[in-house]
Amino acid sequence: MIPENLQDIIDSLIAARWPFAIWRIPGETELRFIAQTTGQPQVLYDIKELNGRHGFVIAPFQVSRQKPIFLINPDRYEIPKNPVIVSVTEANSPDEKTCLVEIPEHETKAEYIGRLNRFLEPLKRGELSKLVLSRCRTIPRQAGFSPGKAFVAAEKRYIRSYVYLCHLPEIGTWMGSTPEILLAGERNRWQTVALAGTQPLVDGHLPESWSNKNWREQQFVAYYIRQQLTTLGIHPDEEGPFTVQAGEMAHLKSLFSFALDRTDLLGDLLERLHPTPAVCGLPKEEAYRFILREEGYDRSYYSGFVGWLDPAGKTDLYVNLRCMNIQSHALTLFAGGGILPDSVPEEEWQETKDKMETMRRLLADNGQERDKQS
Repeated sequence: MIPENLQDIIDSLIAARWPFAIWRIPGETELRFIAQTTGQPQVLYDIKELNGRHGFVIAPFQVSRQKPIFLINPDRYEIPKNPVIVSVTEANSPDEKTCLVEIPEHETKAEYIGRLNRFLEPLKRGELSKLVLSRCRTIPRQAGFSPGKAFVAAEKRYIRSYVYLCHLPEIGTWMGSTPEILLAGERNRWQTVALAGTQPLVDGHLPESWSNKNWREQQFVAYYIRQQLTTLGIHPDEEGPFTVQAGEMAHLKSLFSFALDRTDLLGDLLERLHPTPAVCGLPKEEAYRFILREEGYDRSYYSGFVGWLDPAGKTDLYVNLRCMNIQSHALTLFAGGGILPDSVPEEEWQETKDKMETMRRLLADNGQERDKQS
């Protein structure tokens, strides 16, 4: 049963510096919760190190010494009945200066379009097939803002998405509502998706048609996933693409279902899949290097992946989209979009605004004025 005072409990856990996560799978009503009250979460520097491990994972877009993978090893699986009033042990109070997320400067529309035009150059020359350009916006956190209240609102509003809140003292609080599975399954039934192409709902309904640009963008992602699975000797069943809703947006989705012989090697498969062209581009390595060099800021844990990993049980890992980083003095919202040679700058800017709206809607009526800027 979900406690009536859940938002207060979440806020108290953050104040007590517990490493914890709370989440809800798309279409379900049950909330899942884990916390680590003794020892420290594991810090990993290679996706393959996830082989054979279980726990709650939050991984960045670029794994590095500064932005590692964190794995919460839970010793508690039930939501506390009352707000926590005790602090964690000294072992759960790591040196915060090691991994705090820098607060980036927000980008104006003119700056974004200038950067997008630089992204278009290698695409138009045929050097790259697709790139993903993202941006963030940081706003001051007002005194009355409640992360717990924001999570409760998101969980109720975004029933078709994976909604989560994860707190670690090293990186603050991350919260998101993402539609994109990276890897999910149990025993011999697994799946991943190709999710790309974006447009708003039409009067609250799914759109009936898609532009050629959106179709091509989605097919790039589907091709990449198909290729990566085949390289590992996996021959998936494929459904789609079909139109799906996530929040107030619509996307094109293909579903890949397959069997796995070695669930103890999920880290190897995750390394193949992440980052997908939905958050990076093609060819993958060239696009990845271009983004790190030209995007102009550190994505941190945005467009990484997050969720529960259990090779002996059920795994649910999602790409960390439509998210925000909640720190003591600021809220940083993230969004991005796929860029092809025929991308229109104004349309791409509007798409990032629409995607940021997923988190911005949660700021109203939460002691936080709506950020009216772009």
